[in-house]
Amino acid sequence: MTFFRSQEVQRLCVLLGLTTAVAAAAGFCRDVWTGLAALGGSLAVAAVALLFTAWRYREMEKLAANLRRIAGGDYSLDVRDNEEGELSILKSELYKVTAMLSEYNERLRQEKVSLSDSMADISHQLKTPLTSMLMMADLLQDSELPEEKRREFTGRLRAQLERIEWLVSSLLKLSKLDAGVAVMKKDPVNVRSLVEKAVSPLLIPMELKEQTLELEGGEGVYFIGDAHWTTEALINILKNCMEHTPCGGRLQVTWEGNPIYTQIRIADTGEGIPKEDLPHIFTRFYRGRNAHEDSVGIGLAMAKSIILQQNGDITADSYPGRGTTFSIRFYKTVV
Repeated sequence: MTFFRSQEVQRLCVLLGLTTAVAAAAGFCRDVWTGLAALGGSLAVAAVALLFTAWRYREMEKLAANLRRIAGGDYSLDVRDNEEGELSILKSELYKVTAMLSEYNERLRQEKVSLSDSMADISHQLKTPLTSMLMMADLLQDSELPEEKRREFTGRLRAQLERIEWLVSSLLKLSKLDAGVAVMKKDPVNVRSLVEKAVSPLLIPMELKEQTLELEGGEGVYFIGDAHWTTEALINILKNCMEHTPCGGRLQVTWEGNPIYTQIRIADTGEGIPKEDLPHIFTRFYRGRNAHEDSVGIGLAMAKSIILQQNGDITADSYPGRGTTFSIRFYKTVV
């Protein structure tokens, strides 16, 4: 039997044999009946000890078999029991480890699916401008192409290159945020200065669309965060609002502070977001029904990631035909 091949069991048998022999010898020194009683009692104790040890070995073999199944990827095992003792504690701890492995495995599976979907989306986003660029490059090779068309195609080619550059840059920023390697400073940030810096690159496009911009808030409103990354987030939100607001529309940015949080609200008078799209607007690569042809679907996702990493939150309220309002809160205390 493999049970008796164990060195631990062999040592136990030797120890029990010696104990039985000593007890029997001591009993026979007194009289025969005492010796027989001592021998019988020692043998009974030895038998119980061996049976208990054999039971423990069977339980350990079961645990070993379960460990092999877990190592093979079977995380559905539940080895817990309702008994007490060292083995029960070991089973409980093994179950906890199994549950953790199952959770990690599921998380890894989801990350793989997400990575696969992201790669497919990135491939699609790059393929569209690259196809357009190849077509224009072929047209530009025509020596008889009129100069006006040549300038037009060259301008379109440059626009597509700028789009690819922006896409790659945004994806790199997102990857830094996802990996947690983007360093977020914790400095006092003046909200008025932050908003003015964020709207600056959008003033000319807004002027071309004859859109009105309103800024309203106190001078001494601050929050603790990273001015550079937060500016990036606000630019993406403002750009989204500007693009979905028709000519002659209005954008309004307001801010205020209280003992709990600092709030920035960005509102537009655009077309609004359909009800079925609203829960997904912060999802990476999501393009709703009203998305523009050149929309990639990462601007709002990046903005939310930046805000969340600064103890903040962002929500959106929208009514088709009436516009959309983004509410950003940077909390001064953990809530």
